Amino acid sequence: MNEVVQPNKLARPREAGRAHVLVVDDEPRSREALRRVLCDEFEVIEAEDAAAAEAVLEGELVEVVLCDQRMPRESGVEFLKRARERWPDALRILISGYTASEDVIAGVNHAGIHRYVMKPWGPDELIEVVREAAALSRLHRQAGEIPAELKPTGARLSKVVSDKRRAQQKLHEFDRIVHLPDSPMRKAIALGRRAARYDISVLVTGASGSGKELLARAIHYSSPRAEKPFVVENCGALPDELLESELFGCKKGAFTGAYQDRIGLFEVADGGAIFLDEIGETSPAFQVKLLRVLQEGEIRPLGASRARKVDVRVLSATNRDLAVEVDSGRFRRDLYYRLAAFPIHMPALAERPDDIPAIAARVLAQVNQAFGRRVQGFAPATLAAMRAHGWPGNVRELQNEIQRMVVLAETDAPLPPELLSFHDAPPPGRGEARLLKDQVAELERAAIAAALKRHRDNISRAAEALGLSRVGLRAKMERYDLSRGLSDEDA
Repeated sequence: MNEVVQPNKLARPREAGRAHVLVVDDEPRSREALRRVLCDEFEVIEAEDAAAAEAVLEGELVEVVLCDQRMPRESGVEFLKRARERWPDALRILISGYTASEDVIAGVNHAGIHRYVMKPWGPDELIEVVREAAALSRLHRQAGEIPAELKPTGARLSKVVSDKRRAQQKLHEFDRIVHLPDSPMRKAIALGRRAARYDISVLVTGASGSGKELLARAIHYSSPRAEKPFVVENCGALPDELLESELFGCKKGAFTGAYQDRIGLFEVADGGAIFLDEIGETSPAFQVKLLRVLQEGEIRPLGASRARKVDVRVLSATNRDLAVEVDSGRFRRDLYYRLAAFPIHMPALAERPDDIPAIAARVLAQVNQAFGRRVQGFAPATLAAMRAHGWPGNVRELQNEIQRMVVLAETDAPLPPELLSFHDAPPPGRGEARLLKDQVAELERAAIAAALKRHRDNISRAAEALGLSRVGLRAKMERYDLSRGLSDEDA
């Protein structure tokens, strides 16, 4: 006996990779025939009238609505017109045994039907029509621009999405992460390349601004899931209820401010990957819910009565030491092991000073393009100061610093050190009258002092960071009276 979904009955949980097709027909035999043809490839839900169909659409993500035109109390066109207004992402197919032109005209003009199928239909033709509609519905959700029925063809929309994905892949290649051959970044990139090949959860650790999201994107766009969506959520930016709504979705009225149904990012990323930034900031209560998603592979939107299967690779990041957080009881141990199947650490910018000139050049080129400038680079003393600076904000701080310098620069000549925000202020009374050699000397002394402090007075390491020989650095230290307090062993 056929099971028809009533308003108070639950449909089956969503099966990953299979589109949901809602069949609306008051004739049980017609529904049975459609189900038998479609069930091998699609998740078929049946409804005997418009009321039952709306109950399904309220709680289920449906890609295709297949509706008979002649039904009691309400025609298929009337129902599809209302469905178009409330659930525009579900593509609508009208089936009719009548050839009246007004049905077709009304369907196209008012219900926004995708296709019109005449009875008696052929199984192969019907499967092809539904397959095309399901693919187009999913592409519409991925493109997220205009209603699917306004797209000229599925092929054109598919090309738009495909071109966008290829551009993202090229933009986020591992080779675009700037670093020198002997940089500490090399290890992180090598691990990222290896992780990209396998469907494994990756936890990226490192200080804020060190490029954790950049590495996560490179992993995704070099993986077998590269053609599928990549979505990002900052878990430290929202309270639990809103974060749960963002990730898992919600039904209208599920909480204050839930004015409409919302598809969660896990469902948007189905087949692809999600990047959960600042995962260490989440509360224990939310960690329990996230753990269930990772264990069961399904989500339950806030206010929904049905779970939905999703196939999503999880990449996460934190600037905290999660192992310490686990030991202190602030982070669930079982969730930690789920997320950190493959950990990668991103070195801070201060740990790779030799990379700074190359990174700064790349950033300057981007800023020049964005601001319509042609700044020709950095003065040598500017680069020396950048190499010696601690960069607590890492690459993000460097980007902001270069933007600020370009805005302040009055010419397109190489950026001088006095434009740096961390450059020492001029001594009182001298101001702009200082000779250039005095300004450079002051900057050089500050850069050397900072390098010595950062490397704990280790002359060899400070010299290497500054691009000087040990003998050359010692000579400059004598000149600037920076050898005081250093033992013979240190110096």
